[in-house]
Amino acid sequence: MLAYVLHLADNALVAGHRNSEWTGHGPILEQDIALSNIALDLVGQARNLYQYAATIANDGSTEDSFAYLRDAREYKNCLLVEQPNGDWAQTITRQYFFSAFQQLYYAALKGSADKTLASIADKSLKEVHYHNKWSAEWIIRLGDGTEESHRRMNLAVNKLYQYTGELFEAAHYESELVKENIAVDLRTIKEDYYENINKVISTASLPLPGNTFMQTGGKTGLHTEHLGYLLAEMQFLQRAYPNANW
Repeated sequence: MLAYVLHLADNALVAGHRNSEWTGHGPILEQDIALSNIALDLVGQARNLYQYAATIANDGSTEDSFAYLRDAREYKNCLLVEQPNGDWAQTITRQYFFSAFQQLYYAALKGSADKTLASIADKSLKEVHYHNKWSAEWIIRLGDGTEESHRRMNLAVNKLYQYTGELFEAAHYESELVKENIAVDLRTIKEDYYENINKVISTASLPLPGNTFMQTGGKTGLHTEHLGYLLAEMQFLQRAYPNANW
């Protein structure tokens, strides 16, 4: 159970931190603020999940120790969310692929036999609806925009599509909890997910990726080199000045 909750929390935290890297660097002020707010939503989801994980662990762990004092191999987030920001097209595509998944996932998790997870999912779903709508609109705007924006969106989709398969590859800690009606059975949302994202990609006048080899490993702690750099920045203050207070 602890591994499963940490997996959900790590997904949200890493995605949120990636988006926060755009703060002050967005293409226009309104969208800079929009993406920063999405980052805050995701970090808020992570906090709720880490707090729940701390009660499950019951060993003195806190939301801060889970976020700042674990190494990359201990993180269980999917590879998709740790991919670097790149340009605006890549960031938007990463967020859309993740938000489209979260929307279906949290809708299913609302029916979890675990009431705490069901409550967190219900609260988070309200935010994720906006994340999904916002990023899908940007996919279409850029894909069906100028020649340059179309080119960049095509590159972003082709680069990140290969990380979507892992979203539906159940780790051992998920499979056991599916039997208890606690975790989401990923098979029940996979078809809807690809139908939804493929529709948005097509509406954006972008070619759908062909048969793509899917990258996996993040759920079991096998990450790309990008996560190590992300954690080095995110965890620096806590590791340099342990237990520091403002």
